[in-house]
Amino acid sequence: VRLEPVTSSSNPIVRFPELRFLLGSSASAVLASRMLAVVIGYQIYERTKNPLALGILGLIEAIPAIALSLYGGHVADRNDRRLIVLLTRAVSVACAIAFALISRSSASWVLYGLFSIVFIAGLARGFADPAQNAFEAQVIPAEVMVTATAWLSSAGQASAIVGPALGGFAYAWFGASSTYFMIAGLFVISMVNDFCIKPKPIPVPGGSEDVWQSILEGVRFVFSNQVLVGSMALDLFAVLFGGAIALLPIFASDILKVGPQGFGILNAAPSVGTLAVMLWSTRYPPLEGAGRKLLWAVTGFGVSIIVFGLSNNFWLSLFALVMAGATDGVSMVIRSAILRLESPEHMRGRIAAVSWIFIGSSNEIGAFESGVAASIFGTARSVWLGGIVTLAVVAFTAARAPKLRNLNLEQADLK
Repeated sequence: VRLEPVTSSSNPIVRFPELRFLLGSSASAVLASRMLAVVIGYQIYERTKNPLALGILGLIEAIPAIALSLYGGHVADRNDRRLIVLLTRAVSVACAIAFALISRSSASWVLYGLFSIVFIAGLARGFADPAQNAFEAQVIPAEVMVTATAWLSSAGQASAIVGPALGGFAYAWFGASSTYFMIAGLFVISMVNDFCIKPKPIPVPGGSEDVWQSILEGVRFVFSNQVLVGSMALDLFAVLFGGAIALLPIFASDILKVGPQGFGILNAAPSVGTLAVMLWSTRYPPLEGAGRKLLWAVTGFGVSIIVFGLSNNFWLSLFALVMAGATDGVSMVIRSAILRLESPEHMRGRIAAVSWIFIGSSNEIGAFESGVAASIFGTARSVWLGGIVTLAVVAFTAARAPKLRNLNLEQADLK
């Protein structure tokens, strides 16, 4: 397989019609998910005024998702991945409707109801994420994997820009319940797009049929591959300590004092930077010197988080988040390409599950870490200290993972 650069005549979205449905599905799902994150986060902080509650919110989703993801990867490698995606998307629709119905009440039990639904969504996510990643790899032709990934990521980031802002304004104008119904509709649109993609072959098992042996095969494969495990670990520890998204309700409400509308804009800001980079990557994919570009990108992410943590000015904070998103965009394109190019077809679900554990740990458990750190050190201090730790993680990875540091995606045979 030869990875090809993108020109106007080789646009994968034009050449491969099913990619357009995949694009529509991804964009709708991300739009819904990002709106949901804004609404549920602001709603819970508004009710509790406790930063630890935001950390608990992330933990409640992460625990079931991470606990089930390895088994979810095994299921994805033994069953129809498209069907799994459709079923788990239906659960997302049901959860959004449930959020809408209980948000109409002002009773004290509503907070526990919201957390319970988040837990159910986490259970579904444990099966959804490995299947989604593996299903996308079946739909995207290998020769355009990097550029098609950039297109999909660009559509997702465009939705991630609109989603938080739309969620924040909808929450302020219409209230939580109506916004949740809008989110349910977007998940339905995503399901329709997935349904329009033809079913793909069920993978032929390439190893043990025993569940635990199958799971261990996937884990061993990842940890025996320095490029895979290095890129995953870099994302895990950088975002685990350097993430600030979970604390944005506090910055918007108490530090920058910009309310739910400003919160939506701040939440969308990283995606603005990410989208700009990903659109550039659709024309100029970061193939040459990809490993070094990945390390420099995460370095830039850490610096941006330090600036954000030290800022008391809304516009400087907004700029820092945009730059954090831009640097993370480079990282996302390269890491997504590594994951899909390095994964054998019969193991894609299990490898994606291991990747999700890293990502889930960095995002959801990172949200819990952010809440705890903010409670101990203070919100702003915990953020800029986390950025410093991110820079240390990059230095350690660069020294200990030479294959990742020297990675060049112009050479398709990464193994």
